[in-house]
Amino acid sequence: MRELTFAEATREAMEEEMARDPTVFLWGEDIAKQGGVFGQFRGLAERFGLERVRDTPISEATLVGMTLGAALAGARPVFDLHFADFLGIVMDEVANQIAKIRYMSGGQLKVPLVIRAPDGAVRSAGAHHSQSLEAWVTHVPGLAVVAPATPADAKGLLKAAIRSDDPVLFFEHKALYPRKGPVPDGEYLVPLGKARVAREGKDVTLISYSMTLWKCLEAADRLSAEGVACEVVDLRTLVPLDWDLVLDSVSRTCRAVVAHEAWRFGGFGAEVAATLAERLWDRLLAPVGRVGARGVPIPFSPPLERYVIPQTEDIVAKVREVLGERPRGASAAARSGDGGRQAPGGPQAGRGTGGEGRAPSGD
Repeated sequence: MRELTFAEATREAMEEEMARDPTVFLWGEDIAKQGGVFGQFRGLAERFGLERVRDTPISEATLVGMTLGAALAGARPVFDLHFADFLGIVMDEVANQIAKIRYMSGGQLKVPLVIRAPDGAVRSAGAHHSQSLEAWVTHVPGLAVVAPATPADAKGLLKAAIRSDDPVLFFEHKALYPRKGPVPDGEYLVPLGKARVAREGKDVTLISYSMTLWKCLEAADRLSAEGVACEVVDLRTLVPLDWDLVLDSVSRTCRAVVAHEAWRFGGFGAEVAATLAERLWDRLLAPVGRVGARGVPIPFSPPLERYVIPQTEDIVAKVREVLGERPRGASAAARSGDGGRQAPGGPQAGRGTGGEGRAPSGD
């Protein structure tokens, strides 16, 4: 099986879908002449022309509205948001129009569009270009939300998203674009709403997606040297979520840790943890652990960025805690007790106090 980068896999998905269906077109900032900020659209304009691969002005709210109009008129548009951080600019159109039209029309209208949203921290891009905002849109009924971690899933899920009759928010972590992995030849789709077990284990289930999945796999490698067998679940699609697979895994291991790069407080992991606590309260041997970013804007400084964003060692520390061990080291202790919200007096004032929203038992 050949190997492609994440960027190449998404480009191949676009190329195949545009060749298969003439109603599929692509637009966004810097995608035609430049080929995308991360090279993920390189060559598409040359093959399909500037009518179907269009550079646009910097006017995200207008463009998302036009994307909706094109979808209602029978096309299958793909809009590149440039950075997921710009969701704030388009949120009214996304949450109040795109997400609701099929429901409000009683199913008479379809909204087959995809919004591609590069997210996550990479190369010290600072507070305006480093966020993971998937919790914003998973909260809104009517939207499918996808967050692949591998090149194969990037291709298969993007193709499935383009063919969906419902709107899809497609988050692709910027640090994943150069990552290589095997991608099947020929027609290859991954259905929305299907998670996968990325690593089998019996002692604790690590639940994650996107870039943080790789940190969970690294954590599992480290813990295996200590005799701990971690099962790692890659959610792949956040909405709809594959609860059957998640519940089956945790019901077997009886312990779980949910990890993501987004802020811990109010993050998507909180919903997963709450559901596990409700559905498996009689099976869990420990509270569900959560790992997420500290409750501050993503810093520009590389050392501070690394401090705020969850690392492999933070996942390892949380697993040890769920297994009944005390957190090791200052970093683990601080993140374990951090409720995710900045306390009065700045970030340092909140350390060790839990801040607002701290749960019992130090989670």
